[in-house]
Amino acid sequence: MDKFMSRRSFLKWGGMSAAAMMLGAAGALTLGKPGNALASALGGPTSGAGGYGPLVKDPGGVLNLPEGFQYRIISEQGGKLSDGRVIPGMFDGMAAFQGPGRSTILVRNHEQSGNTSHPVEGRNPYDKTKTGGTTVLVVDANRKIEREVVASSGTTRNCAGGATPWGTWLTCEETGGGYVFEVDPLDPENDLSKTPIREMGRFSHEATALDPSTGIVYLTEDASPSFLYRFLPNDRSPKPGALRQGGKLQAAKIEEMPLHQASALYTGQTYEILWVDVDPERANADAAAKGCIQFSRLEGAYFAGGVFWFDDTSAGLTKLGRVYRYVPATNTLELFYESSAANDLESPDNICITPWGDLWIAEDGGGGGGDRIVGVTPEGATYVFAENLLNGSELAGPTFSPDGGTFFVNIQSPGITFAIWGPFARRNAARQRLMGHAAPPAPWAPAVSEGLAAFAARHGMSDLEAAALHRLGVPIL
Repeated sequence: MDKFMSRRSFLKWGGMSAAAMMLGAAGALTLGKPGNALASALGGPTSGAGGYGPLVKDPGGVLNLPEGFQYRIISEQGGKLSDGRVIPGMFDGMAAFQGPGRSTILVRNHEQSGNTSHPVEGRNPYDKTKTGGTTVLVVDANRKIEREVVASSGTTRNCAGGATPWGTWLTCEETGGGYVFEVDPLDPENDLSKTPIREMGRFSHEATALDPSTGIVYLTEDASPSFLYRFLPNDRSPKPGALRQGGKLQAAKIEEMPLHQASALYTGQTYEILWVDVDPERANADAAAKGCIQFSRLEGAYFAGGVFWFDDTSAGLTKLGRVYRYVPATNTLELFYESSAANDLESPDNICITPWGDLWIAEDGGGGGGDRIVGVTPEGATYVFAENLLNGSELAGPTFSPDGGTFFVNIQSPGITFAIWGPFARRNAARQRLMGHAAPPAPWAPAVSEGLAAFAARHGMSDLEAAALHRLGVPIL
């Protein structure tokens, strides 16, 4: 497979700002009238509660969106790739990179294993008996496919992953013996794509997020119990293949949490993390043996504004999910949000930070339909941006084009990739930073009784610390 362009050309285009896309409605489905009163009045639709307003029923019965937004289906499983091969199924994690001109390059995972009707048919597979892998889509300024090819193959259950600052995608195998592979969208199916990064661990990987200031890679694990990891690369050069030079895998631990359960954390608490070396070939067992933090089942990961975000899909008192953030500069972990009602958030999965600074979460409620894209603002407001109407499927891979004008997302099965556009808020770097350092919303903090508050005051601790001890069963009242 020939390269799409030289890396020099890619970096040149990546450094240029693209004009806003002003596409007409041809070939797309528009929901409601163009424009949004709330967005116009506030100068940014997430300046307060309400988001983009109520969803408009999709006459196509696929995806409900707010008024003024429209979508186009740009790729479907079972169709034809540019070289005639079949578009694989089970669309999952995804990332967007700047392409030539005003195009966007998408790298998309396919969470497949065993026999499937739409396998990833690679020409340079890691293991020719496996049916998972990734594809690359080049989307032009009119949000239409220019080219679509296999990028890697021969892997198992490519669930999520994460983008690197140098324009590659780390694809993760979600299986007990799974590895992480680096995929170069500019050089599909090269040897890099079929070389596991073994030092990143052999476990049920979910997602990765890379800190551009340090080169450290953070990793989540989709298992029960699951652990939070980080990878310290030996070679921190910002280039493809550097991560293959090895490094050290560590898992997060909190020494003052004797039961090692993340369920003891409350909204607003901060804990200092101790990172413990673990054996990459038996990471889960080693992390458990060393008393590292046990989460319910970790999913999405994203790094923005100096903050690492990740979620636990079945955690909390109601088992509806939690969202955490870790700040490397202070080495502190904090529970940011815990859902108490399915209407607010249910089973958080893939996540991203929007160009204007909100947190967007794709739900995975078990395949019953009705999964949504839920937004959380720095001010603590939540809103729904999209709703999937297809039963037995989930939303996955939320990502924005580099210019912020298009939102891409997948429905997993049947595999569909959408391009969505409309009156999105403008890029706001300051708001992105605010999201990472805003106080957790007060309504989601635990209720503290008068007796517990009095105990906290007598012993010089915060109400949240006392509540955490009480929740762990410590006899303090």
